[in-house]
Amino acid sequence: MDRDEWESLCDGCGKCCLHKLQDEDEDGEPGEIHNTNVACRLLDLGSCQCSDYPNRWDFVPDCVQLFPQFIETAVWLPTTCAYRLLHEGKDLAWWHPLVSGSAETIHEAGISVRGRVISERKAGPLDHHIVDWPDL
Repeated sequence: MDRDEWESLCDGCGKCCLHKLQDEDEDGEPGEIHNTNVACRLLDLGSCQCSDYPNRWDFVPDCVQLFPQFIETAVWLPTTCAYRLLHEGKDLAWWHPLVSGSAETIHEAGISVRGRVISERKAGPLDHHIVDWPDL
């Protein structure tokens, strides 16, 4: 799969762009991950796309780039994520733009974060924004 094909797997849900909090266990090892409804400042809350994808590391140095070999260890990826689904040998859902032919079906299906998140610029403390959404 070339870079463009790999990038086309992104369904545009915006879930990767939400801040997450991770506990430490008693030994200082990474623990449970808590999802928040706080989006990266570059996430366009309407389209659920990065507003400056080619230059995102200039503004968000810790932005994660997904590589095929990284998917197995990215336990924070949502269960609906195309990268995760394909890694697990599953099919893409009907609402995925590559299946439906439309970037809007993910929003129509209620899978994206559209209408459910706040920008980090307005949020305040992340621990006040922990969510327990069933599709994360």
